[in-house]
Parts: sequence; structure tokens; C-alpha cells
Amino acid sequence: MRTSNFLLATLKETPANAELTSHKLMLRAGMIRKLASGIYHWMPLGLRVLHKISNLVRQEMDKAGAMEILMPAILPAELWQETGRWDQFGTELLKIRDRHERDFCFGPTHEEAITDLMRHELKSYKQLPLTLYQIQTKFRDEIRPRFGVMRSREFLMKDAYSFHVTEESLEETYKQMYQVYTNIFSKIGLNFRAVEASSGTMGGKITHEFHALAQSGEDEIIYSDGSDYAANVEVAKGKVGDKSPDGRGTLCSARGIEIGQIFQLGKKYAEAMSLHVLDESGKAVVPTMGCYGIGISRTVAATIEQSFDDRGIIWPSAIAPFKVAIIPISYYKSYRVREAAEKLYKELRERNVEVILDDRKERTGVMFADMELIGIPYQVVIGERNLDNNFVELKRRNGDDAKLINLDEIANLFAN
Repeated sequence: MRTSNFLLATLKETPANAELTSHKLMLRAGMIRKLASGIYHWMPLGLRVLHKISNLVRQEMDKAGAMEILMPAILPAELWQETGRWDQFGTELLKIRDRHERDFCFGPTHEEAITDLMRHELKSYKQLPLTLYQIQTKFRDEIRPRFGVMRSREFLMKDAYSFHVTEESLEETYKQMYQVYTNIFSKIGLNFRAVEASSGTMGGKITHEFHALAQSGEDEIIYSDGSDYAANVEVAKGKVGDKSPDGRGTLCSARGIEIGQIFQLGKKYAEAMSLHVLDESGKAVVPTMGCYGIGISRTVAATIEQSFDDRGIIWPSAIAPFKVAIIPISYYKSYRVREAAEKLYKELRERNVEVILDDRKERTGVMFADMELIGIPYQVVIGERNLDNNFVELKRRNGDDAKLINLDEIANLFAN
């Protein structure tokens, strides 16, 4: 991709209404633009990151044997009335009516919809266990949307649902999804903890939240400094300074951004909506369910809250919008620089390396500032002086010292 053909909508000034670092940097980097309170456009740069996380989630979910589907975003009221959540969910549920005065809602979550689908598709225990997931835009009418996409009304979410004949089967899939989430957030490059939590309006007895650790986090988590024990402060068995409930270590406190949650729902939705399958003896039984969500758009912001400096975003390579930025000094004045830049650009594209060539008629300082702001992991700087010895300068966005690399070898460093 060339910057001359890319909507690189960076801003020099920080918008006055932005509070969190991620909100400020996503606006300044041209990743998002506000349309209404809690509702944002995702610009080309931001969408590339959103797609990277979505694809990583897909890879891990598919590897675990889950199957992707796509359910409607607009859901009929009668499904929610069956479970009682039409009234229980509260004002966050955006209710709408069609031209025939029939009630619907914009789905904030899809337990009712998936249960309705499965009561028409599942007949026998032989079809179970089964895990289905989707990546879809959700809407929750937040009373006070804030912090950009961190707490927005419209957001992208991965929600998955599993169905089982036995509690043992549910427990097995729950542990599997726990590991899947661990794999996903580890591959993104996040510093995170899985913590015991309250199931809230979702129901079920067992649930864990996954939190990206950051001082800007809205949640307080209590964790042991000597074991894996961690819990949301609401359900923690002890306070800071106490001995850990598992007997290993002392309890400490940290702030966290919730980026995922998994639930053992039990039979709440299946019973309410009369979902049955035949067991081995031919008897109709109610399946037990699990639910597993990841806030994909929130994960973008959470990553920035952990990885930035005074120059801008520092993307982990796994989700960076581009891996390499080529910055040619005097691109339009120097034939040698332009030729070297175009040659490297072609070589990297042939190796399927995601590269952006800054071919704008801008000052070098502007190019450097923009590429550091948008957080590209590697910058290759091409200038006349270094080309005299067939060298280019390689800079890492994470702050390492720049290195001189032979122009003929640089493309091989990024080969997949």
C-alpha cells in the first residue's frame, strides 16, 4: 500500500473531548471517527487492526472445533420475553418497532437467538457437544458512553455458545475455551489475567473474566503474587494484604480492562425456551449450555493502553496494520532513493509482507511522526548517504537503536 493511495487521516492535535490514551491515539492516528455518542466509524487503518484480531480469534476458535455462523442483529421481542430478559435486561436493551408495530431489539448478546435456532436443529445427543460462534456488531444503549471504543454503544464482539448433554462435557469445553482465550490474548501480545467473576444478568454458576492489565482499567482485580488465583474485587475471597485463598502468596490489587468472559450457563435458557434432545435411552433431556465472549473492538483499545509512548502507538506485530513502513528521504528529488524504495516495496509485497510506502510529498519529519504515531513495528529509512554504501536504516518502533542493513538483505529479514 502507498500512502498516496491510502486514507491516512492523522491529526496533529489531540481532540479536546478524548480522555483515555487509547481514545486520543485512535483519533489522532486516524483509526476511528465519531458519528454519534458511543458510535464510531472505523477508518481503513483501524479496520485493518480490527480484522487482524478477528482473524486471530477465528483461527483459534476453528482450531478448537467451533463452527462459525452469523445470526441476525435484529431480534424479535418474543424470544426475549420467553426468558424474561425483555424486561430484566434494563435500559441498555435498544428496543425498536417495525412498520407493523411488532417489537424487536438490536441484539446486545444472542443467548435467546442461538437457543431458538438449536431447538429447531438439535434432535439427538449424537449431535452434541456442539460449539457455534459468530463475529458480529452488537449494540448496548449505555447510559454514559465514554473512552472511545472502550465503552461504546455499538461494538464488534465474538460470541460463542456450546451445547452439552452432561455437565462433565460442559466443563471440558469450558476449560478448552479458557485455553483458547489464553492463546488468543497471548498471541496478540497482551499482559492479562483470567479472574473469577460474577455472572450478572447472563446467569450460570461459574464464570471467568479476562482482563488486560492497565492503570486506566475500570475494574479492580485482586490477585495472588504467588499463584494463578485472581478475582474481580466483587467476588474476591479476601482483600489486599491477605493471604491468598489457595494458600500461595499474598493478595495484591491491579486495574483491568475486561476484554473477554466465559460462562457456564447451565440450563437457564434451554429450560426457558423448551430446548430438548433425546438421550441414549430415547428420553427427552434439556441440554446444558456455555457462553464465551470477546470484545474485539475493545481489545484494540486495551492493546493501546498497554503499548504506547509519547510519540504514539506501539503495535505488537501480530495485529499491526502494517508490518513495515518504507520512508524514502527525498523520494521525488533523488532517482536513487526512489528506485531503491520501489525495489524494496516490490520485493516485500512479493513475499506477502504487509508494507506501506510513504510516497507523499511531505517533509521527512512529518513522515517519521506519522509512522511512529500509527505504530508500525518496523521503519526502513532510505537516504542518499547510506545508499552510497548500499545500506538502509532499520528502526524498530519499540525504541531499539537503529541499525544499518544491506539493501540486498533487508527484504529477507521480513520474509514470512
